[in-house]
Amino acid sequence: MDKIKLGFLGLGQRGNGLLSNVLGNFKDVEVVAICDEYEDRAVDCAKRVKDERGNQPAIYTNHSDLLADPNVNTVIISASWEAHIPLAIEAMKQGKITGLEVGGGYSVDDCWQLVRTWEETQTPFMFLENCCYGKAELVATRMVRQGKLGEVCFAHGSYCHDLRKEICDGVKIRHYRLRNYIARNCDNYPTHNLGPIAKILNINRGNRMLKLTSMASKARGLHEYVQGKEEYEFLKDQHFAQGDVVCTNILCADGTMISLKLDTSLPRAYSREFTVSGTKGIFSVPDDVVLTDDMDFNHEVGMERYRGNGEAVYEENMPEIWKSITKEQIEAGHGGMDTLELQAFFGAALSGEEMPIDVYDAASWMVITCLTEASIANGGMPIDIPDFTNGKWVLRKPKDVIPLD
Repeated sequence: MDKIKLGFLGLGQRGNGLLSNVLGNFKDVEVVAICDEYEDRAVDCAKRVKDERGNQPAIYTNHSDLLADPNVNTVIISASWEAHIPLAIEAMKQGKITGLEVGGGYSVDDCWQLVRTWEETQTPFMFLENCCYGKAELVATRMVRQGKLGEVCFAHGSYCHDLRKEICDGVKIRHYRLRNYIARNCDNYPTHNLGPIAKILNINRGNRMLKLTSMASKARGLHEYVQGKEEYEFLKDQHFAQGDVVCTNILCADGTMISLKLDTSLPRAYSREFTVSGTKGIFSVPDDVVLTDDMDFNHEVGMERYRGNGEAVYEENMPEIWKSITKEQIEAGHGGMDTLELQAFFGAALSGEEMPIDVYDAASWMVITCLTEASIANGGMPIDIPDFTNGKWVLRKPKDVIPLD
């Protein structure tokens, strides 16, 4: 393919951010179509394209019309969570190179349909999990590949983010989180923390996730938050199904355990709590420390001298891609992660190379949401995790999101 002619499906908060990044950092990508079910969003975003690039993109409020547009060869889907998989399936059937934003799945069958559509169409597809391109996550991956942490036995990640205002403003800002927190109790946003860990553990490429068990705390945070606030009077007696904290444990085929946590409706600072524990060391973002066996430490003396050494270790083990990132790219979204993921997506689309985060990754990470929902509903009962590769995981070669040599 000589040129990317991009259509955007969904221009809410996330779609707007990605559009800004494309307009600011990817001059060779032509934005030719804009679609949102809310016409004002579509019109406003099309105007931005016209003002910044000079071309007038087609404006749609029906996704099928954009997907039928012959001028569009690539799409980014950043609509509501519920729409992600259906839109991706339709896009692949239309032959549009597909970039799918993150979110949890609503059924195991949906995830199977996503996989089968790709297998039938072979339309290039990438799951746009930007945290796989985070600085800490890539540094840790490089250290694992170099053997510095030994054999990984355990990894932990969280999505800890005080979203109370965004959730409760759902009607006003036309956001989908509110209806999900009212209706569902699950880890509704697992891929930010799971994605980088799954890549480190070579999930779907020599390893796979076997079972999970999940439990949720009581749901009180949102109820307390809306009390006495005039703008949320309509929510003061609302029942919220979503537990305030959801904890999930996953067992992998190689014996590694993954721990995940969702914490989005209580007061707290943002954190992904990214941690990788191996036989020769630990990489802990929450503690801002990296410890390896060649350091002089033990649990009684010496360890404190290394607390806060994270940045120094990052510099020593930094992948080349993070050494060359510019200030503008960092400021374009999520500290540079968005730019790096879009570079990978557009690069693979143009070259025809394999996408770094593929449909098997998407299905196995997204399915965690509906499986945790089932486990929680059954008192933490263990749930089998489907093998979306149908056994191919045994033979598939590991693939990092970027070269790490």
